[in-house]
Amino acid sequence: MSKSRRKFISFIDKAMADGAQLPPEELMFSYKGILYPATVCSPDIFKALESFEARSDDVFLAGYPKSGTNWVGQILTDLVTSSAKYNEDTNSLDDEELEEFPYLEVGDTEKYQRMAKLPSRRVILTHLLPQNLPASVFKNKAKILLLIRNPKDVATSFYHFSNDLSPLPSYKTWDEFFSAFMSGEMPWGSYFDYVFEWNKHVDDRNVMTITYEALKENRALGVKQISEFFELHLSEEDIQGVVDRSSFQAMKENSEKTHGTFGNVLFRKGGVSDWKNLFIEDHNQKMDMTFEERLGGTKLGEMLKYGKYCKA
Repeated sequence: MSKSRRKFISFIDKAMADGAQLPPEELMFSYKGILYPATVCSPDIFKALESFEARSDDVFLAGYPKSGTNWVGQILTDLVTSSAKYNEDTNSLDDEELEEFPYLEVGDTEKYQRMAKLPSRRVILTHLLPQNLPASVFKNKAKILLLIRNPKDVATSFYHFSNDLSPLPSYKTWDEFFSAFMSGEMPWGSYFDYVFEWNKHVDDRNVMTITYEALKENRALGVKQISEFFELHLSEEDIQGVVDRSSFQAMKENSEKTHGTFGNVLFRKGGVSDWKNLFIEDHNQKMDMTFEERLGGTKLGEMLKYGKYCKA
C-alpha cells in the first residue's frame, strides 16, 4: 500500500471515529446556507479555499454526493497515472498525487498550500456548487468532468450511506430521509439545486458531462471519451487496462487496500434502479413532480433520461 493510500485511510478512520463521538446535533454545520459534515469540513477551510489557485491542466471531477464520484475519481486517477509514465519529468503520482485527500473542500486549512507544491496533473474531486468553487477554477479554464446520476438512485444510495457512516446524520426511516432529501437538508445541499446550477455551465468548453448510467452501460466508451477530453493521449492498451480495473467488482475486491474499512460502506451495490426497493407511489409522485418543476427542459435534465431510469 502506498503512503498516499495510508494517509487517505487514516483520514477517513479519524473522521468516522470523531463522528461516532459527536451528538447528532453537532454532526453538521451550515456555511452560506448549505450543510456540511463537521468532521471533514469547517468554515475556516472554506475561507482558506478562496485563495486556492487552480491550474489550467488540473483534472477536476464534480458530482453531487452518491453520484459515483469515488468510482469515477479512481478512473480519472488511473488515467492520469497511466498518462504520466510517458512524461519523464513527472514525479510518481502513486505517492505524490494522492497525498492530499482528493476532495477539494475536505481537509485542513493548510491543505491548499501543500497542494500548490504537488506536480501536475492534479486530480481534484468536489461536491461543491459551481459558484462555491474558487474563482480561479473558471478563470484559468481548468477542465471539469461533471458527473450526474438519476435522483432516485442518488437518494437511495445516500440513505444507506448516511446510516452506515458515523460523520453523517442517520435516519430512523426511509420516509424521514426522503423528506430531508426533497427539502435539500442534506450534506452538500440540494440535489436539484446542484444539477440546476451546473446546468448553467453545460455548454462551457472546459466542462464535459457524463451520466453514471451511460458509464455503467458502456464503460469502455466512457473511459475513452474522458481520456480524450483531458487530452491524456493514451494507447488502446492503456485505456483497456483502466476499463478492466474500474469494474465495480474489481474495485470492491480492492477496496480494503484503497479505502480501508470505509470501502465496505462505499462499494455497496453500484447498480442502476435500486430505488425500486424503497420508493412507493407517494415518493414517486413527489420526486417526479419536483424533477419536472426544477429540471424539466434543461439540458442536464434531458441527459439524465428520467423517463427511462426513474419511471415506475
